[in-house]
Amino acid sequence: MWIKSYIGIGSNLGDRRKNIQLALNVLKEKKDVIVEKVSPFYETLPAGGPPHQGKFLNGAIEISTTLTPQELLKVLQEIEKALGRVRKERWGPRTIDLDILFYGDLIVNEKGLIIPHPLIHKREFVLKPLLRIAPDFIHPVLKKSVKVFLDQLQSF
Repeated sequence: MWIKSYIGIGSNLGDRRKNIQLALNVLKEKKDVIVEKVSPFYETLPAGGPPHQGKFLNGAIEISTTLTPQELLKVLQEIEKALGRVRKERWGPRTIDLDILFYGDLIVNEKGLIIPHPLIHKREFVLKPLLRIAPDFIHPVLKKSVKVFLDQLQSF
């Protein structure tokens, strides 16, 4: 069964646009993944992490997949590794970052995998691109749409 899932994608090291395109190309080659939509990309300041990082280029992807959430996570981490991501520090600079934002309306809370992404409703750099491809998607826990979350963040 094919499940609609949303992935956050970002880069702040090297040729950011090239890193993102390479990750998309690898994802498109996976037989159990269909890339349905890709948002525009937005340049943003890093949220947290060490000081003096470069700006991020962030976007969102809508996919359909037959992979389980755990299998999808493994695929995304393999792509990150292949593109040179090194995990040194939390929220540190990275060549590529691929995060499962939503996996249908499934709720997962296990070591190493939390879906929906726990900070999605507080991060404009995730919500803004997601708004372009899934404005009416309802968060399965918080029961609000992507558009409502973004409107709430921008009203402060």
